[in-house]
Amino acid sequence: MIFGKLPTSSAVGAVLAHTTRLKKLVLPKGTVLLPAHVDALLDEGHFYVVAAQLEPGDVPEDEAAQALGSALAAPGLSLRLPGTGRANIVAEHAGFFQVSAAQVDAINMVHDSLTLGTLPDAAAVARGEMVATIKIIPFSAPADALQAAITHARANPPLRLAPFRPLVAGLVLSALPGLKPSVLEGTVEATQARIARLTGRLLPPITCNHAQEAIAEALRGLLAQGADILLVAGASAVVDREDEAPSAIVAAGGRILHFGMPVDPGNLLCLGAIGGVPAIVLPGCARSPKLNGIDFILARIFAGEPAGADEIRRMGTGGLLKEFAARPSPRKGRKNVLF
Repeated sequence: MIFGKLPTSSAVGAVLAHTTRLKKLVLPKGTVLLPAHVDALLDEGHFYVVAAQLEPGDVPEDEAAQALGSALAAPGLSLRLPGTGRANIVAEHAGFFQVSAAQVDAINMVHDSLTLGTLPDAAAVARGEMVATIKIIPFSAPADALQAAITHARANPPLRLAPFRPLVAGLVLSALPGLKPSVLEGTVEATQARIARLTGRLLPPITCNHAQEAIAEALRGLLAQGADILLVAGASAVVDREDEAPSAIVAAGGRILHFGMPVDPGNLLCLGAIGGVPAIVLPGCARSPKLNGIDFILARIFAGEPAGADEIRRMGTGGLLKEFAARPSPRKGRKNVLF
């Protein structure tokens, strides 16, 4: 590609580098100049333009974006029509988006005219949400580099979308004297919204005393109603595997798979199972609709992806979600320490 200032009279077929406003016409950046454009520019005294001239072996930006995007699209992911050298890939349905950082890096290493940006790995996405974008920088890409990127993308697909399954969720709310009804109502509302985003359905919640047998009985009742996943919102935070809510999972015939997670907020999540049905004691932050550790686990379960102890242990990178008032901090006057 040749780039620079050239006489307008010889610019037919060149790609305009900067938006140019005329009295009756606006020529946006990236316009391929036609004879009519050249005449209009000359009529208003624009005798030179800054433009790019493609050479043999150069692929125009939109064509290049389309070609690379087509190679990257995968089941459940579709490519939108390109414009100004950009082509976006969107989710055809709600699901669990996975991306290989190594393969994205490999594509971006091919040539600096080819760029691919994506959402983070393990993102829960909605139907129509953009998950990746291809941008050609600028105006064209060398055909050999484009073909190398396409070949790599086809041999090593970096993008995947696992659709969410319409699971039925059951929710147990344990209560202690003095617990405000508004707290329970807010928990139900937040849980209902989470399950709906994942294409699931929430059974009528069961409220019971914060005691092992009462919670276990409620869990058995939800299983009898066909729950595919069980959630327990305890009246008090879980502090041990032997606490009331985890013990209730065991009493109902289940087992505890993992306690705790390297996601904050969400540290005090307890993962169990009754038969093949996941049973989760929610961390206190799950009463809020804001992103927290439970969202990481639910997305995997609804997508049919592994969601066990090993998966939880690997959530530390990116697990620090935000700063919030409840997070412990060094006492006033203390030196910062690792803890």
